[in-house]
Amino acid sequence: MKSPKWLDRILYPFAHHTVQLAAGQIHYVDEGEGEPVVFVHGTPTWSFVWRQQIKQLSRTYRCLAPDHLGFGLSEKPVDFSYTPEAHADNLEQFIEQLQLKNITLVVHDFGGPIGLRYAIRHPENVKNIVILNTWMWSLEHESRIMKISKFMAGGIGKFLYLRLGFSPNILLPQGYHESKHLTKDLKLHYQKPLATATSRMGTWQFAKALHESNSYFAELWKQREKLRTINKLILWGEKDKLLPINFLDKWEKEFPEAKVIKYKAGHFVQEERGGEVADAIQIFIKQK
Repeated sequence: MKSPKWLDRILYPFAHHTVQLAAGQIHYVDEGEGEPVVFVHGTPTWSFVWRQQIKQLSRTYRCLAPDHLGFGLSEKPVDFSYTPEAHADNLEQFIEQLQLKNITLVVHDFGGPIGLRYAIRHPENVKNIVILNTWMWSLEHESRIMKISKFMAGGIGKFLYLRLGFSPNILLPQGYHESKHLTKDLKLHYQKPLATATSRMGTWQFAKALHESNSYFAELWKQREKLRTINKLILWGEKDKLLPINFLDKWEKEFPEAKVIKYKAGHFVQEERGGEVADAIQIFIKQK
């Protein structure tokens, strides 16, 4: 595929790859050689959010970063459900089609409940898990999140998301602790793939999923014991304004064996602490 004109090839110098899945064609990055590291993004981001880690880690490992359907350079079909479960199906197909073995799974935001389902279903094929500011349980007791999600599911929320680009224009900046890390140029790279109302359907569905997919999240958490034997690293931005700090507490309490590194950063810790996050992942994989 051809690079869109707005894409800065210095920031994102990777070759474009596509794969046809049952639900549509997805775009992905595939750089380097060696053991596969699969990066799973959330909203309103795409593989671009992992560029700093891919540049560094691809010197030693094979780094793969798919764009979910409806995000980045992947197709944005109007008839796709865009639920976390449907995205998890796509990721599973992606890993199977590329025949990836012994993988390190790196998950962030909605990438958690999408990517970690693969680890639950195929723990024998996941060597390491790296967790960044995400969750894998029902959010029904998070009253603030529930209230916002239910409001966004209504007519006003739909207008905000689809017509005004609420996710890349308003929520994205909230995910940074220091606004200097979100330059005008970087913000453009998150806005451009979501430039029309139809292209923003995936972001709106994620906003609704925070309450509509609680049974799916709860089912994942019920099976968390299947992750016990997989090596785990938790990298957490402590200044996250989008997800509460008690999410980190829950991960630590449930998986006390996991190595934890905390950063003075916001939700998008891989953007604000790019090199440090890459170093931490590299050291972790090398030691395991």
